[in-house]
Formats: sequence, structure tokens, C-alpha cells
Amino acid sequence: MRVLISGASGMLGSALTSALERKGHSVRPLVRREARTAQEVSWNPAAGELDPAALKDIDAVVNLSGAPLIQLPRRWTRSFIEQLYASRIGPTRTLALAIQRADNPPQVFLSQSGTGIYGAQDEPQDESGPVGEGILADLCAHWEEATTAARQHSRVVRMRTGVVFGPRGGALAKLLVPMKLGLGGKLGSGEQFWPWICQPDLLAAMQFLLEQPISGPVNLASPEAANVDQVVTELARALAKPHRLSVPAFALELGLSKPAAREVLLTSTKATPAVLLGHGFEFGYPGMAEAADWVASQLKTTS
Repeated sequence: MRVLISGASGMLGSALTSALERKGHSVRPLVRREARTAQEVSWNPAAGELDPAALKDIDAVVNLSGAPLIQLPRRWTRSFIEQLYASRIGPTRTLALAIQRADNPPQVFLSQSGTGIYGAQDEPQDESGPVGEGILADLCAHWEEATTAARQHSRVVRMRTGVVFGPRGGALAKLLVPMKLGLGGKLGSGEQFWPWICQPDLLAAMQFLLEQPISGPVNLASPEAANVDQVVTELARALAKPHRLSVPAFALELGLSKPAAREVLLTSTKATPAVLLGHGFEFGYPGMAEAADWVASQLKTTS
């Protein structure tokens, strides 16, 4: 399979590229500069520029574009929130329009989204759950809407991804830094639930979605819910580090801004992977203990 990937140099993109290439697939990264190799494809998503001819021999497109939600020391100012929207909606729309205009469109378009689309919810949400309230829910809803132009031409999957448990990058990395120093602890009450998924399961799920006849929204989250206190406890155990400290909600709101703290770290959401489970996908790391052990093993390998 020939796969075109946006965000190929990021944490998920580079890991997915390696996983696909190990299975014999050909990966073509999208780059925001002049292409330097025959494999690279140049585009300018800010200007909506991608030559549809670049898709003529592509079987699948994977869209992983999007600026990180938390970029310390930056706060969620109006301009930063606009950047979060632009970095997701612009690239997604550019890809969708190129697919629409391609003479031979790819068979499948996997486009990133997030479980933040459900907002704060007391009950578990499968893919039929309603769009929630808040900046993050609105952002994800517009992000998914940007795939519209491609839906009559390719099988479109909107990947609602939870917090990714990987050894580097992403939200977990910001939690691991103080924990590795012995300064770890819960955030806020610690009772809020984070939809989460271990990186190997995320990569396996993406490859599963490339091959299976699935379209529409798909929750990429573990079937076993865990709150932040459980996350911190298991990570501390796996890393053999203390976790006695805690960061109160007001301190997070002061340091990150209220919207960022409340919507990214303090909101409680449970997302169930009903579509994946219904199609027979098997999670290798369904529980927090297994995921924490895997993260710790990867950190030991790379240290």
C-alpha cells in the first residue's frame, strides 16, 4: 500500500511511518517546503495548495496535522486558539479538496480528531455520542467537518484519539518529566477520567482502519477507563518513582490559563471504542498497568 502522511515527522507520524515500512508499505511524507527526495510531496496547507496529481498513485492518506494543545509557556490566548483551529482545519480541508479533485482518489482517508469532541461527560461515550460543549469540542467538530469534500470519493475515517501513552512527545511526556524526577502526582482532584490509548495499540488500530471497511467516527481509546489518579499511580509504580505531590486545579489554571487547564487536563471524559471492538480489533494493552509497564520499558531502552 502507498500511504501519504501529513505530520509524518511528529511523534505519531514517525512511529506510524516506521510501523508501515516494517510491513512493506511505501510511505510518502507531505512536507511544507520543496521536496528533497522522490518520496516527499510538497504542499502549502496554509494557502490550501496541494496538487491533486500528487495523489494519482496513492492508496491511502493519513492526516496527522495539528499543533499541540499545550505548548508551555504559551497560554490559550485568542491568537493561540486560532492557531489550534488553523493548524487542523486548513490541512484537513486541503487534503479533502485534493482528494475530491483527484482523477484517481485514494481508497481511504484517515483523518485525526480527538475524544475532546465529547466534552465533559459523566457517562461513557461511543461514536454515536453527541458533540459536547467547550472550545475543544467545537475544535474537533470543525476538524471533522473539514473532511466533508472527500467523503463521496474515499472511505473517510475520523479518528477520535485519546491521550496517547508513548515514550516521547504528546501530553504524557509533560506528565513524565516531573515523575522521572520523583516529583509526580495527581492533577486537580485526580478523579477526572482521561480517554487514553497505548501507542502500540494506536498504531495497530490505524493499520486496522486502513484495511477494514470502516468509515465515520472511530474512538481510538482503550476499552478500560482510568482516572488521572490511576494513571499517575501506575506510571509511578512502573517507573519506581514516588507520586506524593499533587498540583491543585487553581495552580493549573494559573499556569496554563483556565480554558487549557479545564478542557485538556481537568475535564472528565470516558470514550468507548465500540466501532473497533465491534469489528474484532484486539487491544494489546487494554489496562493501565500494561500500558505503564510498556512506557517504562521504552524509557529504559532509550535512556
